[in-house]
Amino acid sequence: MGMFSVRKPRGFHHNYIYYDPRKEKLKEIDERAKRELGLLPPKEFSPEDIRGKFVQATKHLKRRKESGRKPLSYGVLITAIVLLLLLMRYLYTGQLFF
Repeated sequence: MGMFSVRKPRGFHHNYIYYDPRKEKLKEIDERAKRELGLLPPKEFSPEDIRGKFVQATKHLKRRKESGRKPLSYGVLITAIVLLLLLMRYLYTGQLFF
């Protein structure tokens, strides 16, 4: 156990038994295409239709979700600051340590 490491809880992944997200997505695409062509009447408003639209519409939130990059931890930041301070001291005084 390191000084700056924090234990992460075990991840949770639930496999659906009676629901296929791919099939549901294809059904929505097919229904939307039929509505655009005029084969089906317009759909009533549902709050579920706007769920997640804000995150999809903003560039910075979408980029953060897609990048998969972890932010820097405090240990890395503190180490970098100490190394920069030692480098500055060496450049100005010529001594690395006291």
